[in-house]
Amino acid sequence: MLDQTLLRLFPPLRSAWSRKGQQAQVRISGENAKAVLWGVLNPYTGHRLVQVSPSMGQSYFWALLKLLRSNYRGRPIALLLDKASAHRTPASQKLAAQLGIHLLWLPTQAPELNPMDQLWRDFKREVSANRQDLDIAAHVDAGLSWVLHLSPGETLRKAGALSPGFWLRKK
Repeated sequence: MLDQTLLRLFPPLRSAWSRKGQQAQVRISGENAKAVLWGVLNPYTGHRLVQVSPSMGQSYFWALLKLLRSNYRGRPIALLLDKASAHRTPASQKLAAQLGIHLLWLPTQAPELNPMDQLWRDFKREVSANRQDLDIAAHVDAGLSWVLHLSPGETLRKAGALSPGFWLRKK
């Protein structure tokens, strides 16, 4: 399962506690740098690969495909992913085929089917919401640390892959 998430220095604002009659304070710098975290999750083992890029461009998707192939040498790979433009270009599909990666498309607007999307959602709730790091590099480091330091079991639980109703659950 592949999904990417956009990190912005300006934090996602979520509900927060504050004293009655007082506004909750979220300190921000006014700058809004960005970075992209690309993640691949094996929904059976919890193994994760993560890559950082400055944008969601096609060349970064290609780099992730190459990283995936180098980590799963000699094994068949079926990659479930959304229909983002960088994923669907003929050049991207050709590279995937050359690398022996079979691309399987998730339905449009169905993030609930992608465990990596669920993992990013939990990351943003636990790490990103309502606080701003000193710079985008610190936010990226926090994201990498969070996603890569989860145990495989904790990863699968947070991603929803251990749920009895998980759609790819082995019968």
